[in-house]
Amino acid sequence: MVELRTITKENLEEVLDLSVSEHQKSFVSSTAYSLAQAYVYHETAFPFAVYADDTIVGFIMMGYYEVKKQYTLWKLLIDKNQQNKGYGREALKQGIIYLKNKFDVKEIYTGVALGNEKAKHLYSSIGFEETGFIEDNMEEMKYIW
Repeated sequence: MVELRTITKENLEEVLDLSVSEHQKSFVSSTAYSLAQAYVYHETAFPFAVYADDTIVGFIMMGYYEVKKQYTLWKLLIDKNQQNKGYGREALKQGIIYLKNKFDVKEIYTGVALGNEKAKHLYSSIGFEETGFIEDNMEEMKYIW
C-alpha cells in the first residue's frame, strides 16, 4: 500500500537519500533542494515522503503557486531503485486526493521538463492534459475533475 507521510526528524535522512538515475537528474530537483524550497515557502508547500508499506520509495510535493493562483504538483521523485513498480502513479493519485480534500480544488497544474516523456506519459495516464503553454523549458499540464 502506497501512502504519503509527513517528513519528520525520524525519516529526514531517508528522504535526503532518495535519488534518481543520472539521466533523470536534469528533470527533477534533489530532495534537499525541494525541502529547502518547502522551508522557504512553508505556507504554500506541502512535501511528503512516499512509502510502500514501511519502505520509503519517493518524495512528492504539492503546492500553491500564488502568482498564478494555482494548486500544483510541484515535485515528484521516485527513487531509482523503486521505479517502474507503480509507486509514482499511486503517489500522484494520493497527492491529488490530498489537494482535493484539504483545499477543495477543481484543477491542478504541473510542469514537465521538455524531453521527460516518461513523466509526461505518467501524468497523461492519470488525466493531466497539455495546456500548450511552455515556459522555462517546462511544458504545462492541467488535471481537472
